[in-house]
Amino acid sequence: VDAFDMARMIATARIVMPRTMVRLSAGRLSFSDAEQYLMFQAGANSIFNGDKLLTTANPEFDADTSLFKKLGFQGKPAHQGPLVAPAEAQGKVHITKVEGNKQQYA
Repeated sequence: VDAFDMARMIATARIVMPRTMVRLSAGRLSFSDAEQYLMFQAGANSIFNGDKLLTTANPEFDADTSLFKKLGFQGKPAHQGPLVAPAEAQGKVHITKVEGNKQQYA
């Protein structure tokens, strides 16, 4: 999968599931820093940091820290749920919850 196809998949996941964690993980080493930036801009908001507990290699912790600094990103502590997006907090986007037992009509 090339970087543009990956970015399209990430953007689709972000539209369909706006509050979910879209994680870049296995195979991230095959993408350049610029391609990873494209994926973050497409909607990825999570990575596996470091090289532990994965079946394929990932960048070292210091390399990820350097990438985040270069891109102007700030990480958050592990194991915390998704944060409210700025657009949602400002009222520009409204997230609705569809109940599983309610019929939806177009």
